[in-house]
Amino acid sequence: MADYDKLRSRWSEALIRARGGAEQPDPLPYADNLLARWAEPQRRYHTLAHLTAVLDHVEALAEHAHSPELVRLAAWFHDAVYLPERSENEERSARLAERALAEAGLAPAAVSEVARLVRLTVTHAPDADDRDGQVLCDADLAILASEPASYAAYTKAVREEYAFVPDDAFRSGRAQILSQLLTLPRLFHTPHGVREWEPRARANLERELRSLTASQS
Repeated sequence: MADYDKLRSRWSEALIRARGGAEQPDPLPYADNLLARWAEPQRRYHTLAHLTAVLDHVEALAEHAHSPELVRLAAWFHDAVYLPERSENEERSARLAERALAEAGLAPAAVSEVARLVRLTVTHAPDADDRDGQVLCDADLAILASEPASYAAYTKAVREEYAFVPDDAFRSGRAQILSQLLTLPRLFHTPHGVREWEPRARANLERELRSLTASQS
């Protein structure tokens, strides 16, 4: 169960620090709006639990970031708009970040950077010198390196989000996504991600892909 008070505090701290210590406008209305979005009923994986996990992973990787406060804000917005049947969720989330953070008093350059980071989660392919992008992308994909039981729960939740897709079409589409991921030279980009998460993530993806292709045969 999500700890709403703790999440509100985490949001407020990140926003105030990113604004250089300014406490106005009040951060809490923005926190409540975002928390309501992350708790929408159509979500099964992209929930408050996912938000909390990504924030926790950003903390674990913060030493690798150039502007960790902006990465934290981007984590809050990266799936703030999420409808499983739509393909432009990241773009709509980035536009929400642009509107909300400008209104909340964040400097224009910082607003643009947060929106850029949100849009980067479309591809999860940050440049070699994009330290903030690497941290956000690794934090978002860290679930791929989870223990088998957690990974199974993740795949079950993803299937539930796409319950409107017939089984054969889902298995085919999911297998294609996994195959594409496995062809990448690296799934993770930070030193921690490469060292600690890459091997287990590849093992999980390969195991799931074998299960999907066996179901199709």
